[in-house]
Amino acid sequence: MRQLIAVLTLCLFAGSALAAEPCAPRKAAAPALQRLEAAMAGHRFVTYTPTSLKVVDGNVTRADAESIRADLMALRPWFDALVTYTARDGGELVPGIARELGYKAIVIGIWTPGDPEEIRNALAAAKRYPDFVVGLSLGNEIVFGKRGTWGELARYVKLTRERMPTLPITVTEPFAQFLEGDAGDVRSSLDFMLVNVHPAFETWFKTAGAENWADFVVKVTEKLGGVYCGPILVKETGVPTGPADMGFSEAKQAAFWRALEAQMKPSRARAFSYFAAFDAPWRTQDFNPVAGSHPEEAYWGLFTEARAPKAAAQGLKKLPQ
Repeated sequence: MRQLIAVLTLCLFAGSALAAEPCAPRKAAAPALQRLEAAMAGHRFVTYTPTSLKVVDGNVTRADAESIRADLMALRPWFDALVTYTARDGGELVPGIARELGYKAIVIGIWTPGDPEEIRNALAAAKRYPDFVVGLSLGNEIVFGKRGTWGELARYVKLTRERMPTLPITVTEPFAQFLEGDAGDVRSSLDFMLVNVHPAFETWFKTAGAENWADFVVKVTEKLGGVYCGPILVKETGVPTGPADMGFSEAKQAAFWRALEAQMKPSRARAFSYFAAFDAPWRTQDFNPVAGSHPEEAYWGLFTEARAPKAAAQGLKKLPQ
C-alpha cells in the first residue's frame, strides 16, 4: 500500500513545472526566524482555538480569560508551543496567558488580515513578547475558501512587514494552493511556510492505513520543499475521531500521530503541529469552503471539548514543566 500511496502522490503532483526558489532569508527577520526554527526542532506545537470561542451562523461568542487559562493548563503537560487562528474575540488574550503558563513559543494567527484591530492586537503581542512570538500567519485558507486572492495576500504581507519588519510572516493554505502558479510571488516572499495537509480528505484515505496517511504528509512536505527553501511547519493534518459511521475513531487518530511521529522527526527545517487541541462541535455550523455536510469537523481534537485527553494525547510522553 505504501507504494500505491507514493504513486498517487506522484500523480497528484504530475505536470508541476515549479522550480525551487532561491533561499535568501530577510536579514531583519533572521533572529526571530532562528527562534522559530529552534522551536520547530525543540518544542511540541499544537494548533489551538479557545473552547469558549464559537462562531455559529456568523455570530461570535467571545472567548474569556478564565476558559483560555483552563484550556492551556489542560494542554501544557503535553505541549509547550501554540499555533493560533485569531487575535480578536478573546484570541488576543492567548499569548499573555500562554506565556504565564510556561509555553515556549507561539505563532499568532490572524483570521482577517484586513481587520485593523486584529492586526494591532497581533503586533502588540509580538512587541510585548519578542522572544515568545516566533511568527505571524495572515489568514487561514483565504484563497482556498475564496475569501481573498493571492494578490490580496501579497498586499497584506507587504503592509504587515512594513509595520514590523523583524517578525517572520507567513500565510496558511492547503498544500495544493501553495503549488499553484499564482502562488509564486507570495510563496517566495514568506519567511516560513505554514501549510495544511489532510490525508483524511484524499480519495484513497479509507483504503489506506496510518503509515500511508503519514507517508502522504511526508511526501507532500518534501514536494513543497522543492519549490520553497525556508522552514515548513505543517499546521493542520491528522484524523478526526468521529463520527464512527464515517469510519473515524480514537484508535485511528492515535495510530496516525504515532506513525507521523516516527516518519517526520521535527527539525529546524521541517516540523508539524498537532491538530487540533480540542473538539469543536460548533464547527459543523460554521462556514466551510467545501459544499455539503461535514460532521467530522466536530471531532478533530486530541482532547474533547470538556478538555479530556483522547488516546492520541494519552500516548504522548509528557513534557517537563
